[in-house]
Amino acid sequence: MQSNSTGSEPSAIHVAIVEDDASFREALARAIESAPDMRVAGAATTRAEGLALLQGAPADVLLVDLGLPDGSGIDVIQAAVRQWPGCSIMVSTNFGDETHVMRSIEAGAAGYLLKDSSPARMADEIRSLASGGSPISPIIARQILARFQQGRAAAAQSAKPAATPPPALSAREKEVLDYITKGFTTQEIARLMDLSHFTVRSFVRRIYGKLEVNSKAEAIYEARTLGLLGD
Repeated sequence: MQSNSTGSEPSAIHVAIVEDDASFREALARAIESAPDMRVAGAATTRAEGLALLQGAPADVLLVDLGLPDGSGIDVIQAAVRQWPGCSIMVSTNFGDETHVMRSIEAGAAGYLLKDSSPARMADEIRSLASGGSPISPIIARQILARFQQGRAAAAQSAKPAATPPPALSAREKEVLDYITKGFTTQEIARLMDLSHFTVRSFVRRIYGKLEVNSKAEAIYEARTLGLLGD
């Protein structure tokens, strides 16, 4: 495992990598280092090293392979959510089936990078994730939507609708949620609301917690279902 200091270049996007495939890890590191606005903050090749990496200074973006030699990258994702709450997490893997996609998103991942992506695409998707986006390929997005809708339908058939009122969102949280549904990124919402992107991220996490969701797509779906959004 190697870890670089993040003391310099405060405006750069600092990216940590947990990846056992040496060739892909090197290609990913080259793509990051060649980008003017990002740098590699640390790298690990196993689950154990990935968990140890989380003991250091948090990165802005964490890329995690699910199939590590000593265990699942899901464990690293779950630990990163607790230990690096401000970090955006992306899965990097060859797996394209909905089971792996759903497990990683349920664990806290916000994006999904397939290993056949070009270096330019890798950098673009890391940049998108860091700015508040959720870069996921259209094919995988359709799998997630289908799985989510099937789960909702099954739940509706097996249980009576809950009589509990919708969660109470503050005025600021409703404003952030409204911007999210309109497709604005964290950085754009911060500018529109005259807030720091860290504050906006805090609002987003509170919204996710109140709606009991883990992604923007789920937040929008749940908010619409509960009638928290206007037409």
